[in-house]
Amino acid sequence: MSAINSVLVDGQSIFRAALKSYFNQIDTIDLNIIGEESTAEGFMLFLHKNLQTELAILDLNLSDQDGLELIPQIRRTFKDLKIIVLTSYGDFKFVGQALKTGADGYILKSNEPDDLILCIQKVMEGETFIAPGLHITPPNGKRITNNRKSIYEDRFVIKQKLTKREHEVLELITQAKNNKEIAKELFISDQTVGVHRKNIMRKLGVRNTINLIKFALENQLV
Repeated sequence: MSAINSVLVDGQSIFRAALKSYFNQIDTIDLNIIGEESTAEGFMLFLHKNLQTELAILDLNLSDQDGLELIPQIRRTFKDLKIIVLTSYGDFKFVGQALKTGADGYILKSNEPDDLILCIQKVMEGETFIAPGLHITPPNGKRITNNRKSIYEDRFVIKQKLTKREHEVLELITQAKNNKEIAKELFISDQTVGVHRKNIMRKLGVRNTINLIKFALENQLV
């Protein structure tokens, strides 16, 4: 089998270097790393310039765009590209959404290196691969409930709590616009804006607009 033209997409340069070094040391699979990108924008530009790319190994947490939103965009334009998500996020909702919208494989950074090699092999053979321990539905068919909010919850996970419309409303709130102004800009009613504002506060665990704006800015949600 000829070398697989591949691109690594991850915001952490040290991780990309380590991964590239690992691939150079093994002989069970032949990857030709033709590019490394740290942002969604850079990745898309790379693909347009390098149409021979066969495989993308992609993290979900990119600085300029949510990887879960990026995957369907890639798939619409580059239908033959194989996409493997290599990330730290193992929630079944993320796994299911990534595979549903176009990813071919999903594996965690905490998995064994051999799992990654197997993932690449299976994906390049046309199969879908989910790493051991991951699920696309709640394990054992049970609804997962956990009301405790982790203090280590990061920007990517927080953003997943909000709908697209709630993101739009939040961005306008951080611009110090009131409900009437937001309603006019989004072509919705004042009452609907109020409902969105309450839902955003509830989901993010804040009690007033000042704290909401502070939270959004500190966590780079807008």
